[in-house]
Amino acid sequence: MNPWPFVIGAYGVTLGGAGVLALLSYLAMVRAEK
Repeated sequence: MNPWPFVIGAYGVTLGGAGVLALLSYLAMVRAEK
């Protein structure tokens, strides 16, 4: 059984989650500076 699709999927979920978290943090920071 090939593990690479799971590895790529795990990286995709992790990087996607980190990107969403960074975006939400940035928007919260911009809103707090107003």
